[in-house]
Amino acid sequence: MQLFTLKTRLSRFDSFAAFAQEFRLTERDLVITHAFLHEPFMKPLDLPCHFVMQERYGAGEPSDVMMNSILADVKDLSFDRVVAVGGGTVIDIAKLFVLEGLVDVVTAFERSIPLVKGKQLVIIPTTCGTGSEVTNLSIAEITSKQTKMGLADDAILPDEAVIIPELLRGLPFNFYTYSAIDAFIHAVESYVSPKSNPYTRLYAKAAIELILDVFGGILERGPEYRFERMEDMLMASNFAGIAFGNTGVGAVHALSYPLGGTYHVPHGEANYQFFAAVFKRYQEKQPLGRIQELDALLAGLLHTETANVYDRLERLFGQLLSRNSLRSYGMKPAEIETFADTVMQKQGRLLANNYVALTRDEIRDIYKSLF
Repeated sequence: MQLFTLKTRLSRFDSFAAFAQEFRLTERDLVITHAFLHEPFMKPLDLPCHFVMQERYGAGEPSDVMMNSILADVKDLSFDRVVAVGGGTVIDIAKLFVLEGLVDVVTAFERSIPLVKGKQLVIIPTTCGTGSEVTNLSIAEITSKQTKMGLADDAILPDEAVIIPELLRGLPFNFYTYSAIDAFIHAVESYVSPKSNPYTRLYAKAAIELILDVFGGILERGPEYRFERMEDMLMASNFAGIAFGNTGVGAVHALSYPLGGTYHVPHGEANYQFFAAVFKRYQEKQPLGRIQELDALLAGLLHTETANVYDRLERLFGQLLSRNSLRSYGMKPAEIETFADTVMQKQGRLLANNYVALTRDEIRDIYKSLF
């Protein structure tokens, strides 16, 4: 059984200019990014690349409509390499653009076409949550299905992942925090996954320790403290990405997808809503397995008892950002049942990574408790 793989090469630079020089960006590069990043970091370099500004195609999380609109606009361009400079939306889009013969991204998500990589892929994350620069996963809202779908395949695995701490500076505090909580969830879901092993737990533990340390500093010294720890949080996100790239994530993500797909809730924010409820249910059902190790780790870092770790984490995260009721997003009472059905029917890939199996009624009860 395979334990661990990391096929992506990792690099770090002090500036985007240093990266551009080292990677020799040319007219054969398609750069997908945002105008607010292009203006200060790329435009002054007068690079000959093809640039795509993601926000011109819509706001929010990636969707099939957004991806297909960009795909139509670049279909006549000649490029050998795709460079993503941005957060989860930009990265998830860029990953699909390396596939040969792609006309409609839905066909890739549904695997109704051969998935063949035809271009090199370079990812530069500008948030500290997805870890997507080292995973073979892309997630998008499929509008016709009113849910999110994930594509996991090595054909979309990045060839290069690049850490540039200065690019994190413009991220607003709320997005920064949701992003970092998402990375934390990646790490803890990976830690208790059935595919967890000593290698993945090493990275997950490092991510957990770094994120909680930075959060503690922010609570003690204020939001500006995050700028002193930009590289640490990017590394924590990367560590978590390496961990869950080998083990997968589970029910927290599975339950968040119908909420995100129906009400356009950002990915990290949606995961935040379900994290504690899912892990409390795990703890109740099987307290003596891998979660016992995780609880002990968290208890030591949070200076509390193992039985209290998820309540303590809820309070910690709540001091940074308030958690919302599901109804505040527009969710309707009848959707408690339909969302539970959607998870069982469409998120089997994720539910297979649960620490312990959750029944349809248990999933429904989690939605009900958070409604």
